[in-house]
Amino acid sequence: MFKLIAAVIALALFPVLIPLLNRASSTIDGVTLLAGYHTAYNVVGVLVLLPLIGPFTRLVERILPERGSPLTRCLDPAALATSIAAVEAVRRTVARVLVAICGSLDTALVGAGADETVRPAKDAVPVSQAANALRQAQVFMSDVSGPPESEDEQQWLTSTLHALEHASRLAETAGEEAEFVTVNGGPDDTRAVELCADAMRSAAAVAGEVAAPPAAPDHTISIKMRRAALESGGSDAAFDLPTAPTEEALVRLEHSAKALDELKRVHRSATLSAVASGALTGSEAIARVDAVRRLDAFAHHAWRSATHLVGRG
Repeated sequence: MFKLIAAVIALALFPVLIPLLNRASSTIDGVTLLAGYHTAYNVVGVLVLLPLIGPFTRLVERILPERGSPLTRCLDPAALATSIAAVEAVRRTVARVLVAICGSLDTALVGAGADETVRPAKDAVPVSQAANALRQAQVFMSDVSGPPESEDEQQWLTSTLHALEHASRLAETAGEEAEFVTVNGGPDDTRAVELCADAMRSAAAVAGEVAAPPAAPDHTISIKMRRAALESGGSDAAFDLPTAPTEEALVRLEHSAKALDELKRVHRSATLSAVASGALTGSEAIARVDAVRRLDAFAHHAWRSATHLVGRG
């Protein structure tokens, strides 16, 4: 498209250019004149399109939409040449997947209550698609050329792998069933749903900060800055310190996950004891215990994955 637009401009300028080229040919050899013309041709095209780069880019994106899942767009094979760039690509992929899964689970849990069945929103990313993105990230990570070059990079790689592993477990647990059910739920069941939903929102907030594009125009710039800091004796983590809102979300996320873990233990004992008193049937009790167990697994893996994403594992 760039060549086509520049060619149209050149054709429109031919009535002016041809007399100039004819006069110049008497003092400039043909090869030099041809090279100068082609240089001017490209420069004029750049000058015309540079102020319109935004609309031009959006037009190209509409004509040639990017194929594949938006969750895996960070997995650029060019990043494999540098280990830290590849790790960053996987880290952002995990963050995008975590945002998708946690957002889907939060939507499904918001209205969950006693005797209610809530299905994920239709426009939510399917868990199967999220799980597939994580598998692609695992394959991508295995293709990295060479080990990390410093201890900080090794720690960053380890944290990213931990985040990837917990996100995979979250996707696996979320894919066990298509519905979230609380059977004759009591106050503890309702509280478990609330804690899990809050954990999903907090984890999505943390992952959303990681998944956001870097502040630099090109992510390779931030990578160069990070590498320069490492070579000068600085710390790699300085470029990814959580912001204040992220810190608050991490605190909420940890609180919700730990509170849900404690509630799970109390809930299990009380629910199974209710069978002996005749308040619940065996199948109802097991269903309620299993529902809270799954909620606890959601919160735990979301918490650990988000924490590792920001290097706080």
